[in-house]
Amino acid sequence: MLRATTVLPAGTWPADAATGSVTLTWEDRHRRRIRMADDAGQSFLLDLDRPTAMADGDGLALEGAGVLRIMAAAEPVLEVACQSAAEAARVAWHLGNRHTPIQVLADGGLRLRDDHVLAGMLRHLGVESIRCHAPFEPEPGAYFAGPTPGDGHNHGH
Repeated sequence: MLRATTVLPAGTWPADAATGSVTLTWEDRHRRRIRMADDAGQSFLLDLDRPTAMADGDGLALEGAGVLRIMAAAEPVLEVACQSAAEAARVAWHLGNRHTPIQVLADGGLRLRDDHVLAGMLRHLGVESIRCHAPFEPEPGAYFAGPTPGDGHNHGH
């Protein structure tokens, strides 16, 4: 069975050199060791040294067999369009206070995984959210040690 042993961050490898792709949800892009199948149905073993956060456009180096391009799958999300920067900051604070991963969109909106409890909280805050399917690429977080996000969560509590 093919083994993927290294994550190649986007921009550090020639994307046109990909020999295939694997489309994964956000949760499935945070793994260490699991059997997977690429988009063509070919099985491979993800076998990393440690759990690693993988992003859309990263590559998985296959031992002696090329690189799979990682693609973020569309998944159920909530999108929040705030009326001002202050409202976006207030909403982000409340979501962060619940340790909810969020993606900050280019237009200043917020994206989070679909959750009926959080949708209710947003309504209570007076903010509308829209359920849709889209790739989810949340902020990696400020707490990591080492050169790769996901190497640790070290802030003393």
